[in-house]
Amino acid sequence: MPDYRDDLRLAHVLADAADAATMDRFKALDLKVETKPDMTPVSEADKAAEELIRGHLGRARPRDAILGEEYGVEGTGPRRWVIDPIDGTKNYVRGVPVWATLIALMEAGEGGYQPVVGVVSAPALARRWWASKGHGAFTGRSLSSASRLKVSQVSRMKDASFAYSSLSGWEERSLLDGFLDLSREVWRTRAYGDFWPYMMVAEGSVDICAEPELSLWDMAATAIVVTEAGGSFTGLDGRPGPHSGDAAASNGILHDELLGYLNQRY
Repeated sequence: MPDYRDDLRLAHVLADAADAATMDRFKALDLKVETKPDMTPVSEADKAAEELIRGHLGRARPRDAILGEEYGVEGTGPRRWVIDPIDGTKNYVRGVPVWATLIALMEAGEGGYQPVVGVVSAPALARRWWASKGHGAFTGRSLSSASRLKVSQVSRMKDASFAYSSLSGWEERSLLDGFLDLSREVWRTRAYGDFWPYMMVAEGSVDICAEPELSLWDMAATAIVVTEAGGSFTGLDGRPGPHSGDAAASNGILHDELLGYLNQRY
């Protein structure tokens, strides 16, 4: 199995640089925020963090391609870094600490590009999670100070904790009925939002989570953390990985049942 230790170390270096840049502008009174064509916000910190990561990658991995939320695709080849400079920009601009920089390395394979390295860094929460293919998922302050992640063993929906982001997306996709049926069945629901529910699934503190509309940069890093922690990460259509435009993540035991509730239209 390939060894991705050097790539993982680099991803941590990139995350360190992004953390410094984003924390420097977090809660700044003069933070500049614009509205993108899709009506979502983008701050100067989003752009600066992605530019910083791209600059580092250009020097350290000049042959690798880059896909970022703010500046699109650059380069071609079998290896592609996928970046969300600030996942949770709406939280960031309002001073809510639940946001993170997502960095993934994807490699071309039989099923298309698949994540092989992922780092999720949430500096305002003082938390970081990471994984590399075949070598497990971890959380901690650094590569040398970390604990291994493992999903829960909850096996019944009535005992499960279900995390999500919002209701509106489910309604827009005509999937609200299944979502509500699931919320009535489980033990607990909480709308933590963005990257955090997936990291909680990986930690075993949440058992299932799902979102009805996402981009690749929202999922590439979180997908490998969940799967290397022993969980399942698919689209609502059941396709493994971060390619379906939506996501369902679980401890694996509850995954088929989760999909049964949420993709009733399929």
